[in-house]
Amino acid sequence: MPDTTFDPGIKAARLEPQAYEENFSDLHPALGGHEAMVAADRCYFCHDAPCITACPTDIDIPLFIRQIATGTPDAAAKTILSQNIMGGMCARVCPTEQLCEQACVRELAEGKPVLIGQLQRYATDHLQAQGIHPFVRAEATGKRVAVVGAGPAGLSAAHRLAMLGHDVVVYDTRAKAGGLNEYGIATYKTPDGFAQGEVDWLLKIGGITIETGRALGPDLTLETLKAEFDAVFLGMGLGGVNALGVEGEDKDGVLDAVDFIAELRQASDVAQVPIGRDVVVIGGGMTAVDAAVQAKLLGALNVTLVYRRGRDRMNASPFEQDLAASKGVRIVTHASPKAVHGNGAVREIEFDYVGEDMTPSGQTLRLPADQVFKAIGQTLEGDGLPTIERGKIVVDANGRTSVQGIWAGGDCASGGDDLTVTAVAEGRDAAMDIHLILSGSV
Repeated sequence: MPDTTFDPGIKAARLEPQAYEENFSDLHPALGGHEAMVAADRCYFCHDAPCITACPTDIDIPLFIRQIATGTPDAAAKTILSQNIMGGMCARVCPTEQLCEQACVRELAEGKPVLIGQLQRYATDHLQAQGIHPFVRAEATGKRVAVVGAGPAGLSAAHRLAMLGHDVVVYDTRAKAGGLNEYGIATYKTPDGFAQGEVDWLLKIGGITIETGRALGPDLTLETLKAEFDAVFLGMGLGGVNALGVEGEDKDGVLDAVDFIAELRQASDVAQVPIGRDVVVIGGGMTAVDAAVQAKLLGALNVTLVYRRGRDRMNASPFEQDLAASKGVRIVTHASPKAVHGNGAVREIEFDYVGEDMTPSGQTLRLPADQVFKAIGQTLEGDGLPTIERGKIVVDANGRTSVQGIWAGGDCASGGDDLTVTAVAEGRDAAMDIHLILSGSV
């Protein structure tokens, strides 16, 4: 096949077939048994371990690493999963370099932390590969709970509620359960259908029914759910995408980054996903980096990620920023979109260089582009929701909303940091509070 990398326009199959397999292989290959033992042996097993405090799900990290070191990885997995039922996914996508591994005393002393994330993956993969589900449902309570959203928060809540004996129905607008784990994370981070495999494994607890193609609206209202169920948990994430708000934004080739990532995640053959020659991604978070890196891996010649503030203000971690740069993504900071140029389809995008206060400097930048991906944040969608502030549902420390009997967690709720691991924690904690209410303990 001829090399079409330098062809202008939006095309599929820009690279040789074998390049796609290499480009979209596992970002962090799994540790082998000997490697895991060596890595576990570096842990000091601290008594007041700072890594536990740094973990949003409060996993007992020294304990599970000691269990690996003593040759009992399935016990280690249960230690992890008792706090974070999606520990396998979080081991792959959690920014451990900013959380547990940054807090590791080895990092402070040597600049080389214990490989906590990779050890977590080793343990959870070892157990899940055997098809083992380590938890058993409690005796049925006769209570029913509705969960809206089959993403990390919703599935975490559903599993904990089911384990405690409640019957759970999960509603999701998509064709598959998994939320962002299935549709919104770079393909090279979770290859080989891991996201769906984890969902299937999670559902082995029993007591959970998934209804896809169902979203809040005229046919599924909160009033109806409150009437039919004993409690409701909202974990539907953020469905809308913010607009650039500039002239020419409606031109062909200006797309939402989340839709691009979802298309790539669901493609049976990534080579058939079309990509431009000159791609510009606008944003500074994980979605922006995932879109930019994958555009490059698909064969785009020039990929530029543009962010309106400095690199130190980007939500994407320094590791992710460095990953993007290592794949050939150019990062431009302190530039804000001004206009999209082209005759029907985008051909260039113009930016204002701005200062720290976002005031235009008078200097502009024009980048050639046949595709522009917007990754500038998402918005909450839905009617009749509980009290909303700053675009998210207001919740207290237990996930309770302003409406009695309704809880919320994950990206749609206030207080989170848009991480999978945080969403899992919020779903789990809300489920525990729901259980206390339903059991009459409070």
